[in-house]
Amino acid sequence: MYKVVQTLRLYEQIVQQIEDSILKGALQAGAQLPAERDLAHQFGVSRTAVREAMKTLREKGLVEAYAGRGTFVTNGSARSMRQTLDRVMRGDPSEGAVQLVEVREILEPEIAALAAQRSDEDARSAMRESIAVMDAARLDAEAFIEGDLDFHLALAEAAANPLILSLIDSIVSLLREQRMRTYYIEGGAERGQYHHKRIMEAIDHRDPQGAREAMRAHLRQVREDSQQIDKRR
Repeated sequence: MYKVVQTLRLYEQIVQQIEDSILKGALQAGAQLPAERDLAHQFGVSRTAVREAMKTLREKGLVEAYAGRGTFVTNGSARSMRQTLDRVMRGDPSEGAVQLVEVREILEPEIAALAAQRSDEDARSAMRESIAVMDAARLDAEAFIEGDLDFHLALAEAAANPLILSLIDSIVSLLREQRMRTYYIEGGAERGQYHHKRIMEAIDHRDPQGAREAMRAHLRQVREDSQQIDKRR
């Protein structure tokens, strides 16, 4: 039904294809979209790209998501009230990067701790899959970054709190921009993977404190890498 997309802004092409299907009547009002994993497979992209596309479609009023039921096509006239933090971050990129790290330092260590307590095997499998994607994509910035984002979203899912997932979901585009800024720092990808695997190990061992500390160490690395970028300006 859909074509594999290949450009950098993957989610925009996903939005365009689904929007075209709605406008042409191939997807009728009330139709349920496939699950994220299925859409990611159909489009040949990561779940992160699908999530961002769904967020855009919701903002356009073309689809609506219902907890526990799925995502459905609307009649096209509804307007989503959901707002993202992207608009707040316009301005000085360096200042925005610091603010984003601060938000992550508040949220993500506790998300990792909850994931260690609450994750099931499906959630842990999704995290391992994301780590494997990053291992296989060391020289492919786009694939590595998508795998990185998928890992952090899988953590948020594993915390089993829809408000947490919504918060992380709302800053995905900011996380992507941050990761694109730091990816090319020498050794950055390897350091990131070291921390991802430490977080994963703690979650596998059902160790909330270990997961919390591993995430804090990871975010210290993110802060240091961001500071390196700022010094080069």
